[in-house]
Amino acid sequence: MGMAPPDKRRRVLVTGGSGFLGRAIAARLIARGDRVRTLARRFSPDLPPLGVEQQQGDIADAAVVEKACAGMDAVIHTAAKAGVWGPYETYYGPNVRGTQNVIAACRRHRVGLLVHTSSPSVVFTGSDMEGVDESTPYPDQFHAPYPETKALAEQAVRAAADGSLRTVCLRPHLIWGPGDPHLVPRILARAGRLRRVGDGANRVDTIYIDNAAEAHILALDRLAERPELSGRVYFISQDEPVPLWEMIDRILAAGGKPPVKRSISPGAASRVGAWCERLYRALRLAGEPPMTRFVAAELATSHWFDISAARRDLGYAPKVSIDEGLERLAEWLKRDFASKRSDESDRWVSSAGQN
Repeated sequence: MGMAPPDKRRRVLVTGGSGFLGRAIAARLIARGDRVRTLARRFSPDLPPLGVEQQQGDIADAAVVEKACAGMDAVIHTAAKAGVWGPYETYYGPNVRGTQNVIAACRRHRVGLLVHTSSPSVVFTGSDMEGVDESTPYPDQFHAPYPETKALAEQAVRAAADGSLRTVCLRPHLIWGPGDPHLVPRILARAGRLRRVGDGANRVDTIYIDNAAEAHILALDRLAERPELSGRVYFISQDEPVPLWEMIDRILAAGGKPPVKRSISPGAASRVGAWCERLYRALRLAGEPPMTRFVAAELATSHWFDISAARRDLGYAPKVSIDEGLERLAEWLKRDFASKRSDESDRWVSSAGQN
């Protein structure tokens, strides 16, 4: 991405700026000449060298969000609590109240542009979703707090669109790539214990991190140029649906792990998920169950999307293919492993020298 002309440069707040997607967006904005502030609970040491201003705080705290939005021209709102398990209230605070805080702060400080990161899970019914577009309605019932609260947040952002605040919602699906702290580590950590749910033919969309970040910046720019886009929502992906378990095997291979060999039927996976949920509730166990009914449904079904609206309105097209992305991921995983081995060796030498 080249430098933006001076009259196109903006002051942009990126919420969730220490996260996987937020960091990637902030870095691209800085590279093209925008001024960037991030809001996150954690400090990110790799952002200050780029020239990013950081503010720490909780998105659910209205005063924190008010301060972060002051002086901004636009907000890209990626902050959220993701997950498949946990009390509804722990998701409602960051996902719904946090988004309401962002909208209110945008109005108070006359921030005119808001790009919100949503999720395809807001329309997931538990059944196959093949080539669906943005006309797909929200379901009558949600299978977990995350998609329910993300749906409420998305609806709030869409309803907030008016003459003073332009908004767009993006629905990226399964973001992955170098630096991924979520999807890739979860898959690699379960190598050898994973079981294919179903026959393995179900296809899914994913999106490489660079493509996801690029889509958010395109949405910001198009929103500024075309007010008629305000209030709309867009699926974004690689536009290359692949068998889910083939993709998992390729991520395992990138990490030097063997492919998934064993399988389980969708019905059995759902029953295991229900049993795990009951056990975790009864014993009040920490962390996430190894399986839930929501996860079983996600692993057994197809979910890929028609992104022609994003191509038409935003000018979005994935620049990094799955093959190229996996090559980059494999290289990063090798470097990351070597770095960790080096750190462990340094600690051992230091410890040995003190004995």
